[in-house]
Amino acid sequence: MKSKDKTKSATTQVNRQSEIERLEKDVEELRQLAGDEEADAELERIRQQVAELRKEFYSHLGPWQRAQIARHQQRPYPLDYIAMLFTDFTELHGDRGYGDDKALITGLAKFHGRPIAIIGHQKGRDTKQRLLRNFGQPKPEGYRKALRIMLLAAKFGRPVFTFIDTPGAYPGIDAEERGQAEAIARNLREMARLPVPIIVTVTGEGGSGGALAIAVGDRVNILENSFYSVISPEGCAAIMWRDATKAETAAAALKITAKDLKELGIVDEIVPEPEGGAHVDPEGAGQLLGEVLDRQLVALSQQATKDLLETRYEKFRKMGQFFDFGG
Repeated sequence: MKSKDKTKSATTQVNRQSEIERLEKDVEELRQLAGDEEADAELERIRQQVAELRKEFYSHLGPWQRAQIARHQQRPYPLDYIAMLFTDFTELHGDRGYGDDKALITGLAKFHGRPIAIIGHQKGRDTKQRLLRNFGQPKPEGYRKALRIMLLAAKFGRPVFTFIDTPGAYPGIDAEERGQAEAIARNLREMARLPVPIIVTVTGEGGSGGALAIAVGDRVNILENSFYSVISPEGCAAIMWRDATKAETAAAALKITAKDLKELGIVDEIVPEPEGGAHVDPEGAGQLLGEVLDRQLVALSQQATKDLLETRYEKFRKMGQFFDFGG
């Protein structure tokens, strides 16, 4: 019975989205007739109808629907946010040991005039870009490059901003041979004791250790339609039920949405998105995020380094539930 209800719910979501797309097409056609009084009146009526439907649709999205929005190929990526929010950006390449991983963007910039460091996953939008960026899945040299920039930031007292949007660390044999697990583990340790403010933002999908390797921060934000999880819904469904088509069920069970994560204490703040998602209005999404980052950086900059590190340590130690059954 529950399975039928979920299928019905998913079908309703699809139907509503199709209706919105149909009405948007009508708006575009009527816009071509602008100047005609009757057409203008009809255009305004349909615009209002589209706005109401969009608002209703996006206020009732389930975990799986939000996961699809988080993966939308027109959603802003770190390079987009860098262009919108930061100045004087200089990209830094290479881990000084093996090579340069283009799945991770790293560099130095200024935020409201203050020198900072930036690290973020970059997926790419078309096939050529995605192959170049390895679909946003870093290899060990990517994490070592990120660590190099973090240590550089610590040396010169620059706060660190990280932007997360990855399905996970690259699982290929070449990455394992070069120490994928060790690179991630080292980042976790070093970020826990980095003596500068670290502000983390999940802008799309945050997948497993691939995300966590640059996500140990004093503030962890998540955009309204993003998700953060130990495994993708498809991967969870394949393991638990040996059926990837049960991804929607897995998404609900994993508690991956921004609201769930805030209630569980995994993230500190949910950053609102423009109606329809960040991909509909990237500039608006950038403005909303910029306001949050500015406020948090001001607050963190007022803390003594010792207090900053102690608070960061306690923050991550409190995550999860632990049971001592004795022995």
